[in-house]
Amino acid sequence: MVNLAFAILALAMGLATPVQAQMYDPNYPVCMHVYGELEGERMDCIFTSLAQCAATASGRPATCLVNPYYARSSRRRR
Repeated sequence: MVNLAFAILALAMGLATPVQAQMYDPNYPVCMHVYGELEGERMDCIFTSLAQCAATASGRPATCLVNPYYARSSRRRR
C-alpha cells in the first residue's frame, strides 16, 4: 500500500508543470523587456512613459513596449 502511494505521488510530481507568475504589471502603461545573459531575461513594468523607459534602457540589452495588460484607472483627474 505504501509503495502504491509513493508511485502515485511520483507520477503526480512528474506530470505537474511549473506555474509562472504574470509578467506584466497592470498598474503601469509601459514595460521594459530586458534580455541577455548578463542581466537575465525579465519584464519590468514600472514605467509611466516610453521616454522614461527609453532613458533607463539606454545602453542595455533592453527594449520598451506598451503594456498590453495596462488597466487604466476609472477615476477621472480634476
